Amino acid sequence: MIRARPLAAAPDDPDWQLVAAARAGDEAAIRELVRRMNPRLFRIARGILPSDAEAEEAVQDAYLAAFTHLDSFRGEARFSTWISRIAINAARMQARRPRPDRDHAPVNDDLAASADVLAFPGAETAETDVARHQVRALLEETLARLPPELRLPFLLHEVEGQPVLAIAHDLGLNPITVRTRLFRARRQLRRALEVRLRGGFDAVFPFDGARCARMADRVVVALRGRP
Repeated sequence: MIRARPLAAAPDDPDWQLVAAARAGDEAAIRELVRRMNPRLFRIARGILPSDAEAEEAVQDAYLAAFTHLDSFRGEARFSTWISRIAINAARMQARRPRPDRDHAPVNDDLAASADVLAFPGAETAETDVARHQVRALLEETLARLPPELRLPFLLHEVEGQPVLAIAHDLGLNPITVRTRLFRARRQLRRALEVRLRGGFDAVFPFDGARCARMADRVVVALRGRP
């Protein structure tokens, strides 16, 4: 019988207690971890993959890999860092898979179902609601046109707030390369976005609401079926 590696106490990791409970098989803890990690992992996967559907599949693969091997997580890094690296690998594996001719979901699918959109000042009206959707759609469509080697560092830095050194470590790149790619990404985006989208990057590629709940359901069901 393989013993689980001891989990070091990590008071600076906000997910430590949930991870400990998930290691003991607590499904509620697993669901909460999925809820917390969904936005970051989806944006990571979407930074590598060309469609929402493929990114969602990669995120599910990452969860299954992480929770199946949760006993190997020792708490030497934050759980969010550990599972983010798993998501990067899952998305890269997904990107290498052969792609038969098929229709992919559009970049802005599930826009109507999402409640987390850009905040506009003033009273809520039908016009502001439409405007938020239009702006976010423009953001996502413009970001989706960036090549993955520019899109992923940009999302990690501008949306997730990760420092350059952390991105370089996770992606196996020189920090100078990361800075160069960030500069190139900003330069390509600026012409389309600098006037209309100041400070709005935190709303792109959301993964919440019903989509978040469905992901948690699928992960828990899949884990139940594993030995």
